Amino acid sequence: MKKRMYIGSIAIFLIIIASFGLGCISSSDKLNEETVSERTITDGLGRTVTVPTDPERIVCQGAGALRYICYLEAQDAIVGVEDVELRINENRRPYAIANPQFQNLPLIGEHRGNTDPEKIVGVDPDVIFWTYVQSAKDADELQAKTEIPVVALNYGNLGVYRDDMYQSLRIMGNVMDKNKRAEEVIGFFEMNIGNLENRTKDTANDDPKNVYVGGIAYSGPHGFQSTEPTYPPFEFISANNVASSLGTTHADVSKEAIIEWDADILFVDLSTLMTTPSAIDELKSDPAYTSLSAVKNGNVYGILPYNWYSSNQGSVLAASYYAGTVIHPERFSDIDPATKADEIYMFLLGDAVYENLTHGFTSGFGKISLDGQF
Repeated sequence: MKKRMYIGSIAIFLIIIASFGLGCISSSDKLNEETVSERTITDGLGRTVTVPTDPERIVCQGAGALRYICYLEAQDAIVGVEDVELRINENRRPYAIANPQFQNLPLIGEHRGNTDPEKIVGVDPDVIFWTYVQSAKDADELQAKTEIPVVALNYGNLGVYRDDMYQSLRIMGNVMDKNKRAEEVIGFFEMNIGNLENRTKDTANDDPKNVYVGGIAYSGPHGFQSTEPTYPPFEFISANNVASSLGTTHADVSKEAIIEWDADILFVDLSTLMTTPSAIDELKSDPAYTSLSAVKNGNVYGILPYNWYSSNQGSVLAASYYAGTVIHPERFSDIDPATKADEIYMFLLGDAVYENLTHGFTSGFGKISLDGQF
């Protein structure tokens, strides 16, 4: 009897030890899982940031951050938005038109990165993406306040800061496990820019036409003197931009310069219709402009803006193809601007938004009749 009880005690002891051991293994496995569930990345400011390996909840602050997330097809992870995304039926940002669900998400604060840390914490994101950050210190402070990883980004553009743009897409793609999509988006831009450049690389023997674009949006709508010396739609198609000598960023030129240049073709950024007087109003009534050759000859064209809460990169491409049909019609005879625009938006955003976009700016690509406007 005692022998049997002794054997039973040993068996119970072994079971307890085994159970304890299994418990230790389970805890260790859990610890390992927690260890591998995070990794470090380098953000656009060179900061080392520890992020979850598979973030399911994110927020974007700063101009354009949410746009790039949409390009990467990661918009379903967004759990809160800036106030700019809650403007009902604005129809001026392609990514917002394609994603009306953003209007139903919680508010994280004001646009241009002026968000509220408490509101951000309230939506419980795994990662914060932030464009146009003033400094690494600012990113560190937000991260400390929220205890949420902050990935700072240099937004870039398709012009002189294209490398910054591609770097941002790759960083975001890496964090969101969208590396393949990031490379597809970058390849799409490179393919289209290459196509535009190849169509116009030998235009030296063509009849040269001088062009000017006025009314360029820059932190809001402007009049006809607002332009871009390195306007990408002109750069990509080898157009003779009369303002090209004025630098690499936005410029407000004098009326005297516009008169002296007297460009053969004038383009008007349609964002100007959001201000009074618009660039079109000026071309109709200002004696400094009514004497211009392009105005007299009916060579004034409306072009959809791409500067609306930073650069809408798809609209840059769409405007480039349209400008090509006007400046080099024989080289773009196969292009219908509206169809091409929707082809671009479909790839980047999964939606053909051109028509809605034209409603947001009153009109789309086309000649402007200064008698009847469009």
